[in-house]
Amino acid sequence: MQTVLVTGSAGRLGQAAVSALVREGHQVIGIDSRPTPGLPASIVDDLQQQTTLRAMMRGANAVIHLAATPDDSVWPLPAQAGDNFLTHLVPNNLISSYNVLEAARHNKVPKVILASTGQVVWDQSYHGPFPITVDAKPTPRWWYASTKLMLEAIGEAYTKQGFFSVIAVRLGFCPRDSHQVLQIAGDPRDQDVYLSPGDAGLFFDCCVKATLPANSFHILYAASNAPHQVRFDLEPAKRLVGFQPRDTWPTGVTVPNIQLPQP
Repeated sequence: MQTVLVTGSAGRLGQAAVSALVREGHQVIGIDSRPTPGLPASIVDDLQQQTTLRAMMRGANAVIHLAATPDDSVWPLPAQAGDNFLTHLVPNNLISSYNVLEAARHNKVPKVILASTGQVVWDQSYHGPFPITVDAKPTPRWWYASTKLMLEAIGEAYTKQGFFSVIAVRLGFCPRDSHQVLQIAGDPRDQDVYLSPGDAGLFFDCCVKATLPANSFHILYAASNAPHQVRFDLEPAKRLVGFQPRDTWPTGVTVPNIQLPQP
């Protein structure tokens, strides 16, 4: 049994991680800006201060940092109204990450899992070459993906300073609502990078259980099985943490009241 702190525990991926970890018998502590369903050991906080994080992280074996604003509000035309970089991406994706990583360093947490995104290799996900490897040149979609590239870079810097081991996971497309489910249903590329909640939970459980070399840094992809073209190279995740997805689009979709188009 491991003691695991999950930030963003009330979100789509956070709930998937919490559910899988609790089912496997881990002690899970959640923190989010809203209550986490089914997790009594959770707190409502916006991650803008280190004091709460340091207290919650004492004795933790691992931190899974999922809390973030999950996308750009407008893309790809920055001149349009709705830019959320200064209002949301900076405080929620950069400042909160600084606070989480510093709290982990202060508490000597041995393992940190950082949520990156497949959007950091956006061009390759459409045009290849496939499968996209973990050392592929980044082609970030926009500002959101760029904040995740910074998170990957600073995560590696913490490992080089000898503070803890880091897995930066470039996550596939785990739909949050009915609009996103229908978006995936209409796009073969999105189906290939689909990540079911069940496979997301499985991935995070594998990361928590895995034994990593001390102070090591790893970039991994996490996605379900691709129905058309394997776009993300999942072999490093299989070798390092034993992750093998179980689902293929649309298996595992849990957004209610959705009638998917028939193939």
